Amino acid sequence: MSIEIDINKSGKPSITKERILNAAEKLFSAQGFSNTSLRQITSSAEVNLAAVNYHFGSKKELIKAVMSRYMNELSPHLSSSLSMICQLENPDLNQVFSAFIAPLIALNKFRDNGTAIFLLLLGHGYSDSQGFLRWFLTTRYPEVIDNFITAVSKAYPELSQEDMFWRLHFTMGTIVFTMSSSNALIDIAKNDYQQTVSITQLIEKLIPYVAAGVAAPIYPLTTEIN
Repeated sequence: MSIEIDINKSGKPSITKERILNAAEKLFSAQGFSNTSLRQITSSAEVNLAAVNYHFGSKKELIKAVMSRYMNELSPHLSSSLSMICQLENPDLNQVFSAFIAPLIALNKFRDNGTAIFLLLLGHGYSDSQGFLRWFLTTRYPEVIDNFITAVSKAYPELSQEDMFWRLHFTMGTIVFTMSSSNALIDIAKNDYQQTVSITQLIEKLIPYVAAGVAAPIYPLTTEIN
């Protein structure tokens, strides 16, 4: 079955466009951007390739649209939360990363399992070497990036831009691995430790760990490359 292109003149979201976005979101979060083809997306959405081209124009634009759906919801809340941290006289990194908790958890109300899906999508933007996506996010949502960098710099002023890059990259890897295995971790906590852990509690456990990693002492590189 193939659903043809539908032009909605009422200004409401196109049903076909939503089907494509939903299918792309599911496949991108599970497989990554590079490993997901437009053929897989059109098959899952039960549309033809012409519908994707009509609504988005290209795979890159479809990726941007999937991310924008989340970022448009997250950005104002996260910017406000980080801005409050920037106004503190002596914030610490635990406060900086804790500012993400409420805005991220709110994504579960926006989309079913939205928190985990968004973090997986964001992680794929780095692990899949999607340079255009990182450029898109930093230029489309500069307030979030600026407030975050300002907050981290204020909490750890000795951290250079290079060190910040490495530590935030390692942080992203930790977050993506944790969220991609969240169901398994929740099952282990229940079976091995008789604890019922929610996604919110999982993130709350993660925050002190990543904050401590970013806050680690700075040591010079000791290994020389010949």
